[in-house]
Amino acid sequence: MFRRIKNKPLRYTVITTYSIIILLCAIQLNFLWLFGYSPTIQDIKMPNMHISSEVYTADGKLIGKYYKENRSPVLFSEISPSVINALVATEDVRFFEHHGIDLHSLISSIISTAKGDKRGASTITQQLAKNLYSTRNQKSQGLIKYIPGARTLFYKLKEWITAYELEKYYSKQDILTLYLNTVPFGNNTYGIKTAAKLYFSKEPNKLQIEESATLVGMLKATTTYNPIKNPDKALGRRNVVLNQMHKYSYISPADLKRLSNLPLKLKPLELNEASNGGSYLRSAVAQYLEKWCEENDYDLYSDGLKIYTTIDSRLQKYAEEAVAEQMKILQTRFQNVWGNQNPWRTSDGVEISDFPEKAAQRLPCYAALKAQYPTRPDSVKFYLNQPKKMKIFSWDGDKEVYFSTLDSIKYYAKILNTGMMTLDPFNGHIKVWIGGINHNYFKYDHVNQAKRQAGSVFKPFVYLTALQQGMSPCDTFIDKPVKIAFSDKGKMEHWEPNNASFNFSGQAMSLRWAMGKSINSITAQVTEKVGWDHVVKSAHLCGIGSNLKSVPSVGLGPNDVSVFEMVKAYGTFLNTGLRTSPILVDRITDHDNNTIEQFTAKQERVITKEIAWLMLYMFRGGMEEPGGTSQALWAWDLWKNNNQIGGKTGTSSDYVDGWYMGITKDLVTGVWVGCDERSAHFKDSQTGEGSRTALPIFAKFMEKVYRDPATKITQGRFPKPDVDITRKYQCESHRFASDSTRVDSLSTDSMTIQEAIIDTEKTVKSN
Repeated sequence: MFRRIKNKPLRYTVITTYSIIILLCAIQLNFLWLFGYSPTIQDIKMPNMHISSEVYTADGKLIGKYYKENRSPVLFSEISPSVINALVATEDVRFFEHHGIDLHSLISSIISTAKGDKRGASTITQQLAKNLYSTRNQKSQGLIKYIPGARTLFYKLKEWITAYELEKYYSKQDILTLYLNTVPFGNNTYGIKTAAKLYFSKEPNKLQIEESATLVGMLKATTTYNPIKNPDKALGRRNVVLNQMHKYSYISPADLKRLSNLPLKLKPLELNEASNGGSYLRSAVAQYLEKWCEENDYDLYSDGLKIYTTIDSRLQKYAEEAVAEQMKILQTRFQNVWGNQNPWRTSDGVEISDFPEKAAQRLPCYAALKAQYPTRPDSVKFYLNQPKKMKIFSWDGDKEVYFSTLDSIKYYAKILNTGMMTLDPFNGHIKVWIGGINHNYFKYDHVNQAKRQAGSVFKPFVYLTALQQGMSPCDTFIDKPVKIAFSDKGKMEHWEPNNASFNFSGQAMSLRWAMGKSINSITAQVTEKVGWDHVVKSAHLCGIGSNLKSVPSVGLGPNDVSVFEMVKAYGTFLNTGLRTSPILVDRITDHDNNTIEQFTAKQERVITKEIAWLMLYMFRGGMEEPGGTSQALWAWDLWKNNNQIGGKTGTSSDYVDGWYMGITKDLVTGVWVGCDERSAHFKDSQTGEGSRTALPIFAKFMEKVYRDPATKITQGRFPKPDVDITRKYQCESHRFASDSTRVDSLSTDSMTIQEAIIDTEKTVKSN
């Protein structure tokens, strides 16, 4: 055909045209894998912008994000006109005239580059094509990338093709909106909405002209012109943008002069949205939704979900305040207790001299060092003792220090941590979740990941089993030494439990009094009578999911459990015997607020209403019985309107773990306190028992909650039973025990401050 065209210019024109068409088709089809992936028509029509998913409290407060690229899309109407004007004036002044490729700017750029003045000619649409479809990433590169000089040319060709397709399917307003929703603004921040919030704490429609110019100015080089990191360069670049806006008549000469003289006036927003590493709650929600996302084919990090948790922002705030206040006090106490001594000790108080070295062997870097220096242990030791500059946690703020690996191990082994959770068992909503003292330094979640020795907070399952087997709160046992025989691998053994005081009063005590005072000897006797296998069964029935060793001492809490499962189990008592599976997420919507999923807690009756009410009555014994282990709560403002609180303290062996489980008419709260390193612990009951470590956190939290009417959590009595109570529970025999008995017989979980013990007889009678 070409030979029939005698006119050479025409023939060459036809050949060139055909060649271009064939080349463009080859690029689109990725012929022989030469050119890499190109966006399809479907990609053009339905662009994937990797929208971040957002996490909210139940009352609508944004608390976290999940993203690959941190962006929150907006509509064109939600963008300040000054942003559009600044963008067009600076990046593509002929934007409204071209169809994706600006030939005028392209020719001008080629001429300028030939003269040594290198200038870009990419239109806004071409930049959108590059940002939206990652035309220059590894996936989009074909074999042609190995040909020197060819890669850039084919990048450009693909971007031209994609820009042309975008202009076919979208209006100019749509393209500007897509661009401003996808363009990067540094700090893994994408889109004008996120940038406006991050740098100016504003919505994008509220941006002033100078603020719009600052953000648009960043687009040339987000790091160089970052207004937080490089304010002087950002200011200069902002004024360049303002000059461009004046040049193309978007602002007047007077505006240019006025605005150019303004400072940056940043108002950076610390996105408590966990955008820079996450929080315990954010991580817990991600774990909670992992299976749901897999089953429903959603990507938590790019599908723009809105996740509404069950967390109450006010309760969460008060819990965080209570934790911070008490943990700072406890850390000071811990340091004062040990002074210059190391707290990692055996049960008989002997320091574990090689603790740091043994702990270092559990670090990931240790295996690498051993592999690198298999025959040179001194080199490994040298590395572990080599000081390095690092930032460490402290209650006075982050500190920069020069610590070796071993120094760091020793420092953090002395830091006390905590886990706290509050549940509304009636609907299964988790209201508070605090996984630790600082997520930046301590990633391990102490609500659902950590499992620690339960201590006396496990005792209620012994007394529950007794009630299930027909006993009543008034049945009595003698506080006396006991010797319990049991078989261990076919061999007969004996267990002789002690009370914390190593004394036995010889008194006959009701089950309620014994549980209220946390008497080990009586708990052991009841466990023997009901059977430790049945105690384990009762605990599992209420919601303890951990594997529990069935041993005579099970009631004293030697097994490891989590805060989550303890709160779940205690919730069964408050919820009239219905075991509730706690939920952390209430509902999920798409980006346009259409509901995708509504979550409801599963409930199952596992104990009768009568026994559940009797257990609440037993729990009140911690406050109402002589020497009750919860009586330190009298020190706080918790006792208006005849308020009733049930609870149980717990302290594991050697004061390693301190617990408090608190029950009000509305909520169940669990608190654990201790060092992550179990060999590091308090010295004695005066400093380390649960009533002194964990209980004050609960007390401070509830005090704050009660004082805020907006929480709608009020003081008051537990509900009356709505079934007949057929067992005796108002026990009289112990109510006039002497004050000396109350103090002398205190268990490991009691508060020994005399001022905290008020006239219990009056309290019991008034209730």
